[in-house]
Order: sequence, then C-alpha cells, then structure tokens
Amino acid sequence: MTPREAGPLVFLIAGEPSGDVLGARLMAALKELYGGRVRFAGIGGAAMAAQGLRSMVPISDLAVMGLLEVVPHLPRILGHIRAALARVREARPDVLVTIDAPNFSLAIAKRLAGEGIPLVHYVAPSVWAWKPGRAKRMARYLDRLLTLLPFEPPYFERHGLVATFVGHPAIEAEAGNPAGFRRRHHIPDAAKIVCILPGSRRGEVRRLLPVFRAALERLTARFPDLWLAVPTVPTVADEVAEAVKSWPFPVTVLRGAGEKYDAFAAAEAALAASGTVAVELAVAGVPAVIAYRLAPLTAFLARFLLKIKYVSLPNILLDREVQPELLQSACTADNLAAALERLLSDPAARETQIAGAREAVARLRSGEENPSARAAREVMAMIDAGAPARNR
Repeated sequence: MTPREAGPLVFLIAGEPSGDVLGARLMAALKELYGGRVRFAGIGGAAMAAQGLRSMVPISDLAVMGLLEVVPHLPRILGHIRAALARVREARPDVLVTIDAPNFSLAIAKRLAGEGIPLVHYVAPSVWAWKPGRAKRMARYLDRLLTLLPFEPPYFERHGLVATFVGHPAIEAEAGNPAGFRRRHHIPDAAKIVCILPGSRRGEVRRLLPVFRAALERLTARFPDLWLAVPTVPTVADEVAEAVKSWPFPVTVLRGAGEKYDAFAAAEAALAASGTVAVELAVAGVPAVIAYRLAPLTAFLARFLLKIKYVSLPNILLDREVQPELLQSACTADNLAAALERLLSDPAARETQIAGAREAVARLRSGEENPSARAAREVMAMIDAGAPARNR
C-alpha cells in the first residue's frame, strides 16, 4: 500500500502526560473518521504509543514545569526542537497538531509557519491567566486553535485566529469499577480509600510527596482504616513507587488509566496536585483537596504574572472555591490534613463539592459529540482543505 493509499499523515507533538492522553484520544477518533486509513508520527507517551505512535523521544524528557526549573534542561529541549523540525520538514505531513506544552510545541509550530503545512494547536495556552500577548503572537502563525474551555475562543478570535471550543476530553473518562478494584488489590471493604496524586513531573512529586505524607500521618489516628491509592503516570511512576515504600500506612501504587478510574470510583476523597487531574476528579465525583508548591523563586515571579483568583479549573469555571486550594505557603501538612479530614467526615461538605463539580463539568461539553470526536473533525477539515492560503 502506498502512503497515499494508507491515508493522510498526521504529525502530533505532545510534551507532557496530560497531552499524551489528549493525543491518544484524538488518534483514536481520527482512526474512526478515516476507517483506519490514517498515519501518525511525532512525539508522545505511552497512551499515544498504544494507538500506534512511535515517539521520536521519551516524553519524560520534556515534562518540565516552572519558569526557572526548565533552565538546566534547555540544551536537551532545544535539541529536541531542532530534531522535531527536521523530521516534520522531511515527512511533509498533511497536518501538524501540537498538543498543549506551549513552550515546546509552539516553538516548533512557529518555525514552520509559511512552509505549506497546516498548523493546528490543541489546548489554548491560559492567556486569560497570564501572558495575554501570546494570543496575538499565536495568531500570526497558527491556522487553527482547538480549545477545551468555553470562554477561550474570543481571546484569540479578536486577533484573527480561528478558535473552536471542542470540549474537555476529561468528560470522556470511563466509569470505574470500585468492587473490582478492591478485589484486585485485596483492599478490605471497611478500608477508607483516599487517592493521592502528586503530579506528573519530577519537580512536583519531590515537592509534594513529603508534605502529603506528613498530612496523612496526622489523619491516621482519626481514620485508622485509611488506605492510599496512588495513580501514577510513566514519567514519575518509579520515583513515586520508591518514595511511598516507607510510608507507615497501606499504599497501593497504580499504573495505567484503567486503574486510575477504578481507584477514583472506589475513593472517598483525593489529595491532588493542581492540574488536569482536578477536572478528572470532578468528572468522577471524587471530593478533592488541590495542592501545589512551586520552587520559591518561581513562585515569587508567578505572583506578578498570574491574573487569576483560582488555579483549579472547576473553581475557575464557577468563579468560586468548589475544590479547596492550598498553594505555596498554605500548602502545609496541618492545612492539608484539616481540609481532607473535613471531606472524609462531613457529609454536607462532600455533597456541596460534588454538586459544584457537577455544575462545572456541565460547562465542559460542546454539543452532543464527544470532545475528541469534535477535535478530530476539526483536524480532518484542515486536512481536507489542504495547506492554508497564507502558507502556500
């Protein structure tokens, strides 16, 4: 079969685990649209590999967070950018889809402007939170933007960039099996399961796991039947497993999306790093405490750059605190323990958060079609239209 007969070539670039999940769902939706006659190349993680992508580089090389933390990794990251540019130019794909991780992926897209390849970016950078000037700059070289949040398109459309709200793929998550989860991991029926999610980057894990442990130690007297479920992603799975080995309570470390959703279904509550998982927990109806710590200098600089009241997406969508947020100096063992204890012992607090989460999740759907299917149709339209006029 010739390449043309095998279908269009979609080059995808995902720079972190959450983007890997988005990319995998997009690939599955494109396969369905094209009846399997579609080819993929690029950069991704385990989820995209399961859909047939052979990643150019390990995604763990790119999962770096923070204004200053990225500096030591710059030579390696710049090398990956150069390699990706060379591969895209050699492959001449029918479309390039960059997914989130804007500092990495948009650096590639920008350098390909004017070369005849349609450029689509999936997940809008948070210009409503900081760096609003990015919207105008992106409009100069991108051809299409796919957003996860309903309020985002106008920020880009005012600069001439076609932006489409496709919905948040977290709402596509499968329902978990709580009974099967307990059976599989030999967790007693009486155990109170709490999910611990310390992040997908090494820096996040190293800053949060110690304070998470200290918070949980404060709860063991009140909840002696506590059992911790720790879903991980490949970028940090081994590091997390090693760190929790010495924890003085029952801990089950999990790998894979299926295990994560089963754990959510079985959990009474969660303690989680800020990020996509806050939405996933809201979708699953798991009451959660959201925590985060940046490196001190990064946090100091961020105070002058950020223009938002909240960091958790359900809170941002409703402009009120649905999920408690304990950030930086507020992210202490005592504060985390108190917030988690309330969710474990106060039915009214649990129900209030679950109701708020349901309200926020309802705003993340765009029509009846699944977000990934909607995104795939937008990518397909770009392929069918060919290279945009300005890139020819």
